[in-house]
Amino acid sequence: MYKITAKRLLAPSIYLMDVAAPRVAKSANPGQFVIVKMDEKGERIPLTICDYDKIAGTVTIVFQTVGASTKKMALLAEGDYFSDFVGPLGQPSEFIEENIEELKQKKIIFVAGGVGAAPVYPQIKWLHEHGIAADAIVGCKSKDYLLLEKEIKAVAGKLYVATDDGSYGYQGFVTDLLKDLIEKEGQKYDLVIAIGPMIMMKFITLLTKQYGIKTIVSMNPVMVDGTGMCGGCRLTVGGETRFACVDGPEFDGHLVDFDEAMRRSTQYQTEEGRAEIERQEKETGHVCNLGLGEHN
Repeated sequence: MYKITAKRLLAPSIYLMDVAAPRVAKSANPGQFVIVKMDEKGERIPLTICDYDKIAGTVTIVFQTVGASTKKMALLAEGDYFSDFVGPLGQPSEFIEENIEELKQKKIIFVAGGVGAAPVYPQIKWLHEHGIAADAIVGCKSKDYLLLEKEIKAVAGKLYVATDDGSYGYQGFVTDLLKDLIEKEGQKYDLVIAIGPMIMMKFITLLTKQYGIKTIVSMNPVMVDGTGMCGGCRLTVGGETRFACVDGPEFDGHLVDFDEAMRRSTQYQTEEGRAEIERQEKETGHVCNLGLGEHN
């Protein structure tokens, strides 16, 4: 059993929880995720790690209520327990394996959309702890939905905020803001790391490809078992099949077939689509029960 040691509401329908999971915290790195279950019969819910404290033995998760399982999860309070808290899963962000001195020479900017601010934070924090000041763009539909502003601002070189309605910061999409930083302000970036809705990441990669800027994206579309056995998160990267849960979740954004990935994600929304994907998975030997339904 894994105790919830803290809980708070970050924005409408978006919650943060600290969970006592010493073994997960000890091994966690930026970019990885966990799978949680509320009880023995509960759905497996994959969530990117937002933060971790190796000394306190806690892992921070952020989730949005989008269906029955996460709505039930939102009812859990401080002092309640998760039945399972499995991780860390997936591959860590690739920059943690790079030479620190070489990394310090790079101009890095993160682009987060919506709940994507949660997995962006531990990456910027890790860089900050190693003497690297990365910039960040955080986008949301309005000021009320801005996540982790204080936390990201404390560790980023510079934080830019974009809101769809102009209620705070730059009015417009994160792609427009990034374009303005490059073209109007003359910023030169060596690396862009984008995490957020798939459509956002697609358009970020289309933009950065024009400027020849290496771009990493985090592909957290649909995961079921989180170990590569089910094939639910299968995608094409550079013409080859990859699985977000074991090969990723981070990939070279310029090589990801976003159109295919988005088609697959929308298929899960209908019974016919799930049946077709199950048929495809059986043909490739990756079989799972796709009727479980909800992912974050």
